[in-house]
Amino acid sequence: MVNLDIYSLVLACGVAIVAGLVGSFALMKRMSLAGDVASHIALPGIGIALLIKINPVFGAAATLLLGMLLIWQLEKKSSLATDTAIGVAFTASIALGVLLTPREDLLDTLFGTFSSTSLASFIISVVFIVAAGLTIFALRHKLLLSVFSPELATSSGINVSRTNLIYFLLFALTLLLGIQFFGTALVGAMIIAPAAAARQIGSNLGSFLFFSAFFGVAAVLSGFIIAASYGLVLGPTIVAVSAVIFGLSLLVRRK
Repeated sequence: MVNLDIYSLVLACGVAIVAGLVGSFALMKRMSLAGDVASHIALPGIGIALLIKINPVFGAAATLLLGMLLIWQLEKKSSLATDTAIGVAFTASIALGVLLTPREDLLDTLFGTFSSTSLASFIISVVFIVAAGLTIFALRHKLLLSVFSPELATSSGINVSRTNLIYFLLFALTLLLGIQFFGTALVGAMIIAPAAAARQIGSNLGSFLFFSAFFGVAAVLSGFIIAASYGLVLGPTIVAVSAVIFGLSLLVRRK
């Protein structure tokens, strides 16, 4: 059932915008699987935080930070080693997280909850959302060059390793902001699906980023309307709408 206030709806739209921007570069960096792994790495941290009765955000932030630093290091190694390590981390994180998370909190942790948001939490989240969005936008050309031609980026004075680290930290921040709404099981889809749809339509970097953010917001608003009309759970409904948008984008591209 839908249960949210205007603060939560605005924050969900903001997260969708940032997720679209971050997801665009995730596709270009071929790290869709890494995004799923990173979101599930937050699950053990949330479980530990709930067990010791502290704010789950702190537990999720700690394990997400460690996870993204690990992926950043793995990116420097061979693709086979990276894929193998990511696969192991994915399954281990789910198993450990399910074991550690109290049963009564497990569904909300996996699939999120659109509960009411306080004014203080709203302001803090907005600051992080705006900062993440502006940083991605400012780094867009450096990130693009680092993805497609690291040698040229280095010769142009770009510190590729540092640029990638900043991106991975922004990726972790986006996951952290989105977990409260979509849960560890679905937040990765909100990063990848709108960007995948935009990739079918965007003809350049600017349009790619615009449509990624636009489709994310469209999924949130459409999902809210559908969930409110039919009494559905909001998070999964939004992700399902994102999948439909991706399917429609494939049809548009074929035409």
